[in-house]
Amino acid sequence: MNIPAGLGVAVTGGVGDIGRAIAALLLDCGAQVTLLDIATDDQAAAVVDSFGAPGKVCYRRMDVRDPDAVAATLASIDPLDVVVSNAAIVESAPFLEITPKQWNSQLESNLTGCFNVGQSAARIMLDRGKPGRIVLTSSFIQEMPWPEVAAYSVTKAGVRMLTRCMAAELAEHGILVNAVAPGIVYAGMAKRQLETEPQYAARVATAVPLGRLQTAEQVARSVGVLCSDAGDYMTGSVLLADGGASLRVPQAATVASEDS
Repeated sequence: MNIPAGLGVAVTGGVGDIGRAIAALLLDCGAQVTLLDIATDDQAAAVVDSFGAPGKVCYRRMDVRDPDAVAATLASIDPLDVVVSNAAIVESAPFLEITPKQWNSQLESNLTGCFNVGQSAARIMLDRGKPGRIVLTSSFIQEMPWPEVAAYSVTKAGVRMLTRCMAAELAEHGILVNAVAPGIVYAGMAKRQLETEPQYAARVATAVPLGRLQTAEQVARSVGVLCSDAGDYMTGSVLLADGGASLRVPQAATVASEDS
C-alpha cells in the first residue's frame, strides 16, 4: 500500500481520537495535514504539538454544520488532494425518548455535515482542475439496528447512501468517493459511552465476534487504504472493518403459542 508523499489532506473531527489517528498515519506517509474541528485553542494546540511535525500539520476551526464556513475553510487549503469527513456526534436515548433536538443535532452534524464537506471539497477540486479523493466515515450500524442510537444509526445509513450518490455523479470528473464503516472503537464517543453507560457496555461485551474492540489506529489504516494506490480503482465503496460486529443477529424474542 503506497500513499504518495506531499498530499494536501484535510480531516474534520481532527482533534478527536480517530481524527488524530488518521492524521498521524497520513503524516507518516509525508502528507501535509490540516485538522478541522471546533476544539478550544488550547486543545487544538496540544494536539498539533503532539505530532512533533512543525510545518506539516496545522489546525483551523471549522464547524461542519455551517456550509459557508466549510466552503471558505476548505478553499483556503491548497493543495487539497484528500478530504476525510470524520466529524460526528452521538446521543443515546430509547426511541420513544428521543427529543427533536437530539434527532436534529445528530442529523445536522453527522449527515448534513458530510454533505457540506463533500460538496465543497468536490467543487474546489473541480475548480482547481485537480480531482482528488473524499472519504466519509460511516459505521457498522449503517445496516443494522442498535439499541438506543436510532438517530445516529439513521445518519450513518444516510452517509452510506450519500457516498454512493456522490461517487456516481463525481466519477466522470475523476473524483473518488468512498467511506469507512468502523465497528465499536475504544476511542472518542464509544469510549465515553462504555465508561458512562452500563447498558451500552453490557451490549458491547458480546457484540464483536473477534472478541476485542477496535482501535483508532485500525480505523486510520482503513482510511489509509482508500487514500493509497490500493484504492485507486475504488469509488462508491464502503469499507466495512468492524471485527464482525455486523454479523451478530439480535436474539429472537420468545413467542408464546396460542395454547399457552
